[in-house]
Amino acid sequence: MFLASLKFLFSSFFLSGLFIASANAAGEVAAPNKLPSLLEVTAYEVEWKGRPRDPYVAPDGMVWFCGQANNYIARLDPESGEMKKFEVAEGSHPHNLIVDSKGFVWYAGNRNGHIGRIHPETGAIKQYSMPEGVQDPHTLVFDSDENIWFTAQHSNVIGHLNVETGDVQHVSMTKKRSRPYGIKTDANNNAWSVLLGTNKLAFVDKETFALIEVRLPRDNARPRRMEITDDGNVWYVDFMGGFLGRYNPQEKEFEEWLLPSGEGSRPYGTALDDEEVIWIAQTGPYPNVMVGFDTNRESFFSSTVVEEGGSIRHMYYDPDTDAFWFGIDTGYIAKGKMKGEGAKE
Repeated sequence: MFLASLKFLFSSFFLSGLFIASANAAGEVAAPNKLPSLLEVTAYEVEWKGRPRDPYVAPDGMVWFCGQANNYIARLDPESGEMKKFEVAEGSHPHNLIVDSKGFVWYAGNRNGHIGRIHPETGAIKQYSMPEGVQDPHTLVFDSDENIWFTAQHSNVIGHLNVETGDVQHVSMTKKRSRPYGIKTDANNNAWSVLLGTNKLAFVDKETFALIEVRLPRDNARPRRMEITDDGNVWYVDFMGGFLGRYNPQEKEFEEWLLPSGEGSRPYGTALDDEEVIWIAQTGPYPNVMVGFDTNRESFFSSTVVEEGGSIRHMYYDPDTDAFWFGIDTGYIAKGKMKGEGAKE
């Protein structure tokens, strides 16, 4: 089941500002048609369409998601399938949302420069304006205090919102059009981001807001989404090259695996489950194909066609139900869950 992947080991270090890397290749590609489908997908059709995306499970089990193109936020009851729509300010085109421990929904007003907070019962919205130079909040993530780190892709910044005061700090990338995209926090509340416009990862210190950029081994790499495992390793998907990569910040080492659909796999959305499996949406094939990668065994083990189509842009894992959620541009919100007991063995 666990096939060897095309694998590169990169030992790297910085010396007087120079990044030096060496690479060794071994292994073979895990062909998608040789991998079993160990994932069950349940899809809920969204009547309002409008590119439903970025679902997030609230403390009460409701699933909130964005209607990016049609300018709404919505709530799904996964038991009944019932949905409720909440309008947001004209021109917001919400790109991403997250839900705090009190049930408040925070969304990125991508087209009109704000982060919004929605009351889950009344739908009342409070807006937090962005400072000058930050026009397009993109992806939001909580730190342990439930303040918000975020990327602003075309503003070329990583920012932090204090939800109590409304204060926003931000730092600009060193290269124009670096396009900060996916973002996660590490165990110390520092922010990591992938830079889609170049071949780099970015790290922002929570205390000093100092920025460190880490160059990926291949010049043509364009990382899109990312995860951080409990050991502190940073995992990213290279949208252009078709690789899953791992960066060890302590050793400053890279390792990469070619995805089952190869260079044209176009990996996009990712979700890390509580067994440290990374689920990856391959958006190159149509319909999209969801693959599972066991980070402990270092191999791909499952491949499932998502019959509803594509594109699958961002995903969220819910530990309470051991399932992950994602939106599909064709007009669905969907849940992925492993089939049967011990399916990952």
